[in-house]
Amino acid sequence: MSGENTIYFDCFSGISGDMTLGALIGLGVDVQILRAELAKLGLSGYELEVSYVDRCGIRAVRCEVKVDADEQADHHEHHHGRRLDEICKLISDSTLPQRVKERATAIFSKLAVAEGKVHGVSPQEVHFHEVGAVDAIVDIVGACIGFELLGISNFICSPLRVGFGQIRCAHGVYPIPAPGTAELLNGIPIYAGNLEGEFVTPTGASIVSTLCSEFGEVDFVPQRIGYGAGSRTYDGFPNVLRLILGRKRTGCTNSTVIVIEANIDDCNPQVFGYLMEQLFEVGALDVYYTPIQMKKSRPAVLLTALVEASNFDRVANCILSETTTIGLRYYEAKRRVLERHVETVETKYGAINFKLATEGGRILNSMPEYRDCLVAAKRHGVTLTEVQKEALVAFEESRKKK
Repeated sequence: MSGENTIYFDCFSGISGDMTLGALIGLGVDVQILRAELAKLGLSGYELEVSYVDRCGIRAVRCEVKVDADEQADHHEHHHGRRLDEICKLISDSTLPQRVKERATAIFSKLAVAEGKVHGVSPQEVHFHEVGAVDAIVDIVGACIGFELLGISNFICSPLRVGFGQIRCAHGVYPIPAPGTAELLNGIPIYAGNLEGEFVTPTGASIVSTLCSEFGEVDFVPQRIGYGAGSRTYDGFPNVLRLILGRKRTGCTNSTVIVIEANIDDCNPQVFGYLMEQLFEVGALDVYYTPIQMKKSRPAVLLTALVEASNFDRVANCILSETTTIGLRYYEAKRRVLERHVETVETKYGAINFKLATEGGRILNSMPEYRDCLVAAKRHGVTLTEVQKEALVAFEESRKKK
């Protein structure tokens, strides 16, 4: 089996920054190396304490960032906290690996955008309060160091248990999930669960919302498992984050998409061509129209769009604003897709890209790119069919040489 190293966040008990760091140590990240890498930040006034704890029979790693009394006093004195540019500069000026810097900066930036949207200010104006404290910087940068040490290229996440109830934050008492957390989880599958309390922190939400490309079920082969313990304990329920290190299968991939539908019988037909272009621009995976007959025997169009959860709002809002429909239907659907690759072949009409669908390295489907063939046909004054035939011959010849 081939495939790149992948982390699967199993968030059956939510996620926080310290739980992520603990689970990475449980996966095999060396604590001494982690501390040495964190020292490259030049951040003082804290100590990273690591211990093993029992959570309902599961041996998990508990990470705690112990902040010195002087640092705590300084933080309370400057209670507005650090701004995004201060944190980004701290990361940028370090000697950490480039990918660690990029991931950590992206996570903090996404957090700043979410907090800024909630409070009605720009990301650069956000003062991070608790989130900008030393422990959050250590958790986020430490997690990115751990991902780098394990050679992780792909990130996948389960639906997240967020809990319910209320939480006291710097600005007052908020419902769970807190507004900033809710903004970060927009478009991501969540559920409350049956235990009261905050199970997903802003730090945890920013990590998965920034790094993870898939949410839900995945075709995945586990190799190692690590558990990171949360600070709270529950009777009969393990408050841990489970990180699973493995590799995605090459070939077919299982995933979940959202199907959006709308019956439209009173829209100018000229809108539909423009609408399709707009929907693809805002993230639709596929768009198609089906002729239907509605009440009073009126001819109509069934609009169907396939979209990943992270792009649902953009696609749905586009349909509602660009058409005359007053409502949508949507539901989840499972799909299984082949791996996709692009190869370029040289023909007498120029370079033509080929789209390949493969499974385990075996080509199951191949097709010359329509747009490339169209441009070549117009440029050389020949038929589209002629260019496509030439491309197919060139592709077959190229495969014989491999």
